[in-house]
Amino acid sequence: MSDIFDLKGNVAIVTGCSTGLGVQMAKALARQGCNIVAVARRQNLIDEVAADLKKEFGVEAIAVRCDITDTEMVEACVKEVMDKFGRIDILINNAGTGAVAPAEDITDEQFMNEMNIDLFGSFKMARACAKQAMIPAKYGRIINIASMYGLVGNKVAPASPYHAAKGGVVNLTRALASEWGKYGIAVNTICPGYFYSDLTRETLDSDFFQQNAKTMIPMERYGDTGELDTAAVFLASPKTTYVTGVALPVDGGYTCM
Repeated sequence: MSDIFDLKGNVAIVTGCSTGLGVQMAKALARQGCNIVAVARRQNLIDEVAADLKKEFGVEAIAVRCDITDTEMVEACVKEVMDKFGRIDILINNAGTGAVAPAEDITDEQFMNEMNIDLFGSFKMARACAKQAMIPAKYGRIINIASMYGLVGNKVAPASPYHAAKGGVVNLTRALASEWGKYGIAVNTICPGYFYSDLTRETLDSDFFQQNAKTMIPMERYGDTGELDTAAVFLASPKTTYVTGVALPVDGGYTCM
């Protein structure tokens, strides 16, 4: 079983693949031999990501600009990948946003924007990949990136639209897993906790957040680079054949208390 996580020849679309966790997960799959389609709105960044993946891992990697809220762009993106590779084995729905404000001050526009990107955008990508590639192939691995805040509430950073959208992603995952299991498509979701990145490091290293980690997280720390990789590779593996509809927290134990 030495090939249990071998992804050679597979093709993965990773959305939100311009920075942060999207790039980390793309590298994790590429390390296992997977060809990568880096998708995001900023062409210059995904061009760099694709070039780096080719150079570091020797896989095929292309960059496709796409706004996942735009149905026509999503359909065209998936068609472009099919024209190039003839297959899509893995979709990681990672693109997202986050509105932080007290619920009583959240605007309609903020709430709808959150739903449109995090929930509806994830559905649009899943729908296009399933219809054009995975259902015809009778095979697929869809990994939706939700959040531990799709499972619980919080008092640290009020973000009711984010909670609602990510909670929707968790149950959308169950719904799609139920519908598409007969086609050999496994649909799962990862629910990350707080992770260090260039954007979060200063905040997470603050006295307040360090104390919060010691109080709220059994492991008493935040997630570091690479600690999401194993979950993504596990759920992407062709050998992971009987896991679907699962919400997998990767949060240092935050949601177990």
